[in-house]
This record gives sequence, structure tokens and C-alpha cells, in this order.
Amino acid sequence: MILTNKPLSRRTVLKAAGVTVALPVLDAMIPTRAFGAAAADKKIRVVAIEMVHGSAGSSAIGIKKNMWAPALSGKDFDLSATSLASLQPFREHVTIISNTDVRNAEAFTAPEIGGDHFRSSAVFLTQMHPKQTQGSDVRAGTSLDQIYAQRFGQDTAIPSMQLCIENVDAAGGCSYGYSCTYTDSISWAAPDKPLPMVRDPRFVFDQLFGVGATPKERSERRDEDRSILDWLSTATGRLKSQLGAADRARLSNYLDEVREIERRIQKIEARNTSGEPRELPEAPVGVPDSFTEHVKIMFDLQALAFASDITRVFAFKLGRDASNRVYPESGFKGAFHSASHHGEREDRIADFKKINDYHVSLIPYFLEKLKNTPDADGATLLDNSLVLYGSPMGDSNLHNHKRCPLFIAGHAGGRIKGGLHIRANDATPMANAMLGVLNALGIDDMTQFGDSSAAMDLNHAAAPAATTDSKA
Repeated sequence: MILTNKPLSRRTVLKAAGVTVALPVLDAMIPTRAFGAAAADKKIRVVAIEMVHGSAGSSAIGIKKNMWAPALSGKDFDLSATSLASLQPFREHVTIISNTDVRNAEAFTAPEIGGDHFRSSAVFLTQMHPKQTQGSDVRAGTSLDQIYAQRFGQDTAIPSMQLCIENVDAAGGCSYGYSCTYTDSISWAAPDKPLPMVRDPRFVFDQLFGVGATPKERSERRDEDRSILDWLSTATGRLKSQLGAADRARLSNYLDEVREIERRIQKIEARNTSGEPRELPEAPVGVPDSFTEHVKIMFDLQALAFASDITRVFAFKLGRDASNRVYPESGFKGAFHSASHHGEREDRIADFKKINDYHVSLIPYFLEKLKNTPDADGATLLDNSLVLYGSPMGDSNLHNHKRCPLFIAGHAGGRIKGGLHIRANDATPMANAMLGVLNALGIDDMTQFGDSSAAMDLNHAAAPAATTDSKA
């Protein structure tokens, strides 16, 4: 290994015509004096994930049976009865926050009544009440992911990315007087600037590894049925000759992962253009029909982007309100939206919980990826990440926004200890937890977010007392 006073730049890339591949962190990028020392400016990665329709555990029966939140707060919680049971292998990385409300997703005026599904997503990361409009004059707030990206994401090639799984309408009015913009996006760069969400893994891959390429160059490269890495063989060989054995192995593993994801996308595209009937005929050819496959490949792309520091911020919208998608992998064959309106019947609530269980069960796949990826300071990506998962709705059968599901995974560079269940006092705004997240991410000068009444301490089970008269 070559270690000099001039380490390899963290911005070193492998480049060819229409292809740019950023590198993972290598020992050769770290000055000798930095080995064994704690990094002073840890680069925290952020993923904010929304799943719509609340949870079975937010119903009266679900609360009694601990279908979402564990019975005990503090560190001695038991996940076995909850929809979070699949997180057990990562419990020391997980902070569960229960019993918080999203008041700004509620109806404030009579014309807004009934429109919960069509404004909720815009509230999740902004914690602000959206303006009721079907025109272009939409307004909510600046979202948590964008506040972080604007402060800490500007020195990466892509400050932030916004991904989704379901279709988006992108324009026009939905229902109850709300623009579809509110339903389609969870990421807002400013109160009047929602950001489009990307559904197609091919588009994401090209953004990450085709910086500077024209659409024509990308199309020609795909037509030749070659991997992007084939174009980089000379540059890769030259770089490897300068690296030690450990770095060569790490680089090879990283490039193998890039190639494998590219191969999977090519396989999906081939299957979807074969003429065989599709379950999602309206979806782009790069979108797999399988929800599990789609989510996992999107997580793989996020992990690669974090490893190479192309971006540090993702907003990831897993569902779309009022979707009647079916998730056969959950063990329940009923439709999502219909299942969420369970009529407070215990058997139907149990069926809805199966869908909740399934959705959460996909998160450990991503956490395992992050845990197995080293970061610059000797920690792992999971140590230096904050993954937020939640919903702005509580009991979807009642269209309410009380006791909404929320948890955090990752240690945020050591600022969140994990292994904790925080049960908030009644009527605590979810915005308190979001403000606590922003503070943990290094935005210490922010004292108000949405309708927050105080920043939640994410390292202690006792939450601050709530106030019920906070303004939107």
C-alpha cells in the first residue's frame, strides 16, 4: 500500500466516455496521521423513508396488543409481537419513537375534511400543513432531508436524490381539492418547491455512474450490451497498480457490486420487453413487477452512492396513498388501501399488520448492506448513517394522525446511541422527534421545525412534556 503525505484524493474517479464511477473509501485516501484517530467531521448519510397508511398498531386493538410499539419503553423492549420484529438483529442500532402525532396532516377547515390521503405525504418530512389547492400554487414547508442537504450535501456530486416505488402523476389535481403534487413527493427544497421522485432504477443508475454522459451516449452504450466497467478497464488497471492489496480487494468488491446491480437492471429490462404479460404494464421497463425486488435494488443503489460519497441524502417514498397494491409476500392477499380500512375488526387488523410486518422486513436488507460497508473513519456506513422510517398517518381506518409509526436506525456518527424505545407523552408532535433528528445531524442552531414544541432527546427514554397549543 502506498501511504504518503499526499493521499489519493477522495474525489478520484474512474472516467471514460460517458462513464464516471466514483470510488469507495480506500486506505490510500487517508493520510497516515489519520489512522486510529477519530474523524473530526464525520460525513453522516441520511435516508428518510415514508410508508403510507399508518399501521395496524395505531388502532385501539393494535395499541393494546403492541402491534407496532413494544410494551416497554427504555432499553428492555421486546419486539416479538410488533411489526418491528425483523429489526431484532439490529436492535442496538434502532431507536423506536412511539405515541407522536402529526397534527399538521389533519383537516384545519371544513373543505379539507376527507382529504387526509391527499395531503399527508407532503407533511411527513416538512411537518407543515399544506395549502389546499389543485393548481400550481402548492405550498408546504422545507423538508428534513433538504434542510440537511442544503447544509451538508453541497460538496458531493449530487446533493440529494429522491426515489419512489409507486407511480406518480406529476401534475394535475387529485381529490378533495389537493394537487397530486402533495401525494407524489415527500421532499421539498422550499415551501413552494416539491422535488420529483424517481421510480426507475435505470435512471438512478445512470445518474450515479453516467455523470457528464448525454442521453445518446447512454443509449449507445446500452445498445452495445456492455457493462460500463468495460469502458473503464484501462483506468481501473492503472489505479490498481498504485494500491496495496487491501485497497485492491476493496475496489474489486465495489466494482463487482456495481456490475451486479447493472446486470440485474439489464435482466429486468430484458424481461419487461420480452412480450410476456406484466403485473405493472404502465411501469417503465426498468421497474420490476416485484415490490421486493424493486425496493432491494433501490436500496443497493443507495448503499453504492453512500460508499462512493456521490450523495449523502436520499428521500425514499415506498408507497402512495390510496394504493390498492397487493403484497403476496406478506402472506395476505388483500389490497393495501382496503386492508388499512379494517373497520376496527380484530381479524382485519391482524391482516393489515401482516402488510406492515412485510414492509418493515425489507429494511434489514439495507441495514445489513450499510453495516458491511466500511467508512473513512474505521466505522461502518451504518454507524455513520441515520435511516428514518415512518408514516404521517396513524389509524388509517379513522384517517387520523395520532400515535403514528416512527423509528430510526443507525448511530448518526455516534450522536444517536440506539437500542432504545422512546414512548412520548400524549399529544407530543412528531415534529419534536424530527427536530431532535436535525439536531443529531449537526444542525444544532435549529430550534423550531413544523409544529414542534421542543427537540426530543433521542438518547433517553423520557421524552419532553408535550404542549397541545403549538401553532402550525
